[in-house]
Amino acid sequence: MWTRPDTGSAPVSAPVPSFSAVKGIFESILYQKSVCVIPAKVEICAPIKFHKYCTNYGGPLRKSGQRLSGSSYQLLATVLTDVCYRLYAEVDDSGTSSSGLNDRHIYQDRFNRRLKRGQWYRTPCLGWSEFVPSYIGPFRSESTIVPITTVIPCHLHAVFDRLSHGAVAPTFSRDFQIVEGVAYYAQ
Repeated sequence: MWTRPDTGSAPVSAPVPSFSAVKGIFESILYQKSVCVIPAKVEICAPIKFHKYCTNYGGPLRKSGQRLSGSSYQLLATVLTDVCYRLYAEVDDSGTSSSGLNDRHIYQDRFNRRLKRGQWYRTPCLGWSEFVPSYIGPFRSESTIVPITTVIPCHLHAVFDRLSHGAVAPTFSRDFQIVEGVAYYAQ
């Protein structure tokens, strides 16, 4: 569920995750303060299929009467099913190497080792925390790009104003393009 900001109170998912969501997925596998993950692109490797979803919401955005009585409300959404993505990112470790080693290679080795072992700093999710992936691992040879071309009128780019330790200040991409199944993230 990559909520499109232009869909109102019954959210609809975008076909691809936001820049911030991809950053969160990478960091959930191996969180390391000395590097900053910078998402580069996403490839869609399964047809886009939407599904109606309903959940009981009990969070802080309920009406005051609902919060006081402890009742929830039903949240209707349109989510994706059976997604498959290949995610790409770079790391910025400028000014962090104190050992004289290439910290980027150390990060990649640790990331790949944890990926292979199925270890996470936090369980990666697909937008909402109840949507966890069925597979996270090295690229599979049978995964090929599905040539989808579309434009998303309004797509969340980033939640924070900086790549690391930022304040909440959402930014949005207008007319975000997916061309032949690939979407590139601008920084």
